[in-house]
Amino acid sequence: MKKLGVVSGTVSLDDQLFESMDTEIVETVYGSATVLSSGRILYVPRHGVNPHHHILPHMINHAANVKALRDLGASEIIGINSTGSLNKLLPPGTLVIPDDFIVFAPTPTIFTDSATHVTPLLDEHIREGLALAARACGMDLPTSAIYWQTGGPRFETKAEIRMMAHYCDIVGMTMASEAVISCELEIPYAAVCSVDNLAHGIGAKALSIDAVREGARKNAQKIAQIIKEYARTF
Repeated sequence: MKKLGVVSGTVSLDDQLFESMDTEIVETVYGSATVLSSGRILYVPRHGVNPHHHILPHMINHAANVKALRDLGASEIIGINSTGSLNKLLPPGTLVIPDDFIVFAPTPTIFTDSATHVTPLLDEHIREGLALAARACGMDLPTSAIYWQTGGPRFETKAEIRMMAHYCDIVGMTMASEAVISCELEIPYAAVCSVDNLAHGIGAKALSIDAVREGARKNAQKIAQIIKEYARTF
């Protein structure tokens, strides 16, 4: 039986995807990861499961998360990523299937002792499948969007956002790292991004983590619908 890996964080999906689930701590060569499972879906909450210990973006062990999913039999991975919009035409509440990304800070890697070059990408087959699943759920998602990854955990300055907005559509702190590690571990990866806020300086209101979390909560049900439909047919 094919299994689908899902990684999510600020957009919490465990209570949306599963009526009942098993929890397993998976030990990998890169560290341990917590995996929730039910049927064909394997789910990693990237910020952890302890409500009193939120794993910050720059401290997430992406290699352990991806390797754990592969070790448990996931044939591909979908990332669910909370983002800020760099364009008022992508307001909070929008869902986007990005087609590329920019990241200038060093990304994590599994390679330590040899020069290995991987060309990072977002898997086209998964992206097409996600778009079809969304349409089957009555949603028409944009499939042309560039994601800019920053290091976190701080938000970006207004000046940084003005620069990013010339080249990208959304900004976040995790997707590029997951995509790169997935390519290194040779498992197909693509993402659905939840636009949860207007980035710093784009909107009139001051940016706050509470507003981001509220935006993510509102989008969780729609994303869960898409994932369930995708898992039914993949």
